[in-house]
Amino acid sequence: MIRIGITGPLASGKSTVAKMISSKKYPLFDADKAVRKIYQTNTFKSKIFKKFNLQNKKNLRNKIIKIILTNKKSLRDLEKIIHPLVRKEIRKFSKKNKRKKFLVFEIPLLIESKLMKNYHKIILVNSRKDLRLKRYLKRGNNKKIFNLLNKRQLPPVKKFKFCDYVINNNGSLKLLKNNIKNIMIEL
Repeated sequence: MIRIGITGPLASGKSTVAKMISSKKYPLFDADKAVRKIYQTNTFKSKIFKKFNLQNKKNLRNKIIKIILTNKKSLRDLEKIIHPLVRKEIRKFSKKNKRKKFLVFEIPLLIESKLMKNYHKIILVNSRKDLRLKRYLKRGNNKKIFNLLNKRQLPPVKKFKFCDYVINNNGSLKLLKNNIKNIMIEL
């Protein structure tokens, strides 16, 4: 089994690349989807309510965003809760799909979390900051959150040395498909 890790800055096109690589032939683990599922679990909610002294369970995501924006240390505290739960989901996914030829993992903080040794090949999806911000805002998100999360990630230049491939996603979808096709031929 070949484990392919896909990483990159916020709104760089990781999901698009991951879906194209998996092309519904290979199992795809999406860390962001896993986080959204974890947010719904009672285990996560009880840890969050205890850690941040929350009372009401309504609009949990909005409350977390407000906490993160008002106190930068809160993001690290949140990551200490969520990252071990995501790693557990990664292990379950890998075990479930252990007989597959390729496994594709879309993990935004793969390098920041020092998970490189768990993947045979790592692909960095990169894009200009102005383009990423535009994509992020187009999804109905907040510029302050973008800046906060963007600062939390290593600059792409520091990630290059850990990656086998770099895809610069500043152009057309056709160009992106060609880049992915070339990588898949090598794999």
